[in-house]
Amino acid sequence: MHLTSARRTLVVTAALALALASAPAVAQPQATASTNAPVKVSLTVKGPDGRLFKGKIKTKGHDVTTATGGTHRCDGTNGGANPSAVPTPTAALDDAARKRHFTWDGTWYASFDDFSVDTIKNVSGGGVAYWNIAVNGTSIPVGGCQFKLSAGDKVAFTWTAF
Repeated sequence: MHLTSARRTLVVTAALALALASAPAVAQPQATASTNAPVKVSLTVKGPDGRLFKGKIKTKGHDVTTATGGTHRCDGTNGGANPSAVPTPTAALDDAARKRHFTWDGTWYASFDDFSVDTIKNVSGGGVAYWNIAVNGTSIPVGGCQFKLSAGDKVAFTWTAF
């Protein structure tokens, strides 16, 4: 009986060793690709008298500086909207302004952890309008430094009367 028990233990041990040896290796967690990789988007700025800018812009989330608002991050992590940095509409506007030599300004609101776009190419709302931000034809539900852009998105800043 002792011999039978020892034989069973040996067979089970060999079978277990064989199973473990032939099992696929456990996948190690792979580093995730950067979520803040540059993307190319179409950007349009429409003022009260027509189009102020239209073009394709390569952008990613980054710190933004405005005359009124100062320097703040604008990378999608604002307000905890995304767990890591991502391209955003306001960062795209900032990149377009720097690359195509036009100005924009915005007030920083710490309570929202975001900018309010006040002026683009010297056109401001002046208390009667605001700059609406839309992506792919839909107004964004969060601030322009919080919304994640994807390659090919159509971003529009539109002067909109109250």
